[in-house]
Amino acid sequence: MASQAYSVLMSIYLKENPAYLRASLDSIINQTIPPAEIVMVKDGPLTKELDSVLAEYDRRYPGIFSFIAYEENHGLGYALHRGIVACTNDIVARMDTDDIARSDRMEKQLKAIQDGLDMVGSQVIEFVESPDKPIARTDLPEGLNKIIACSKRRNPFRHPPMTFKRSKVLKAGNYSSEYLYFEDWDLFNRMLAAGCRAENLHETLVAMRVSPDFYERRGGLGYLAHVWKFKSAQLRIGYFTVADFLISFLPQLIVCLMPNCLRGFVYTNMLRRSDD
Repeated sequence: MASQAYSVLMSIYLKENPAYLRASLDSIINQTIPPAEIVMVKDGPLTKELDSVLAEYDRRYPGIFSFIAYEENHGLGYALHRGIVACTNDIVARMDTDDIARSDRMEKQLKAIQDGLDMVGSQVIEFVESPDKPIARTDLPEGLNKIIACSKRRNPFRHPPMTFKRSKVLKAGNYSSEYLYFEDWDLFNRMLAAGCRAENLHETLVAMRVSPDFYERRGGLGYLAHVWKFKSAQLRIGYFTVADFLISFLPQLIVCLMPNCLRGFVYTNMLRRSDD
């Protein structure tokens, strides 16, 4: 295999759980092909407990961690923009601080990039209590044509299992903080429009932790305003057609206005594949 050196890009803020952080770090450090670097962006001040965990892992794995810190929380888009610039390897793997990567995640994705991809995701399982008790599995598009078609209606990737070439991210304009909640979809669409070769691997390489308020945060008028801002921008720049916009926006309008319990049912049984 060609150079296997890669960076892991993570962002953390004060509301993260120290125990979840440990599990996430263990899963990415103990890959069958371990990372050369972990770039950890501290998005504002952290709790003493979180700082203690990061200091412990920095001591245990000297030379791997690179920390970026600033005084105020600026959100995920800003944090990842700073983090991409700081990565020293062209292959960058995203990882959230409460998710768990399968031990061979990077082995699979590095092989896919060596075979010619610029960006590669995977299917994921979602869980609340334990990865051994998943509540849903994604059914993301596989194959470039299907991914591009999906990107005009829904995000064709899940963010945490994404691995991509730093050079391609920068060429597409890097992460932006303009579209809250849609930082990843915005970037992925720009990368696809720039001709990046993409795929979702069929295997579930990451277990994503779903918080109790996961579906609640994806509803209401406040969230709907962010949906409108992002999707109307996609229409304005010509990435969405009018039909794409209507097919994408109108169902989400309905979902946003649903009661939380009904929205949860829609997400787990219609927008994901239930593992019950």
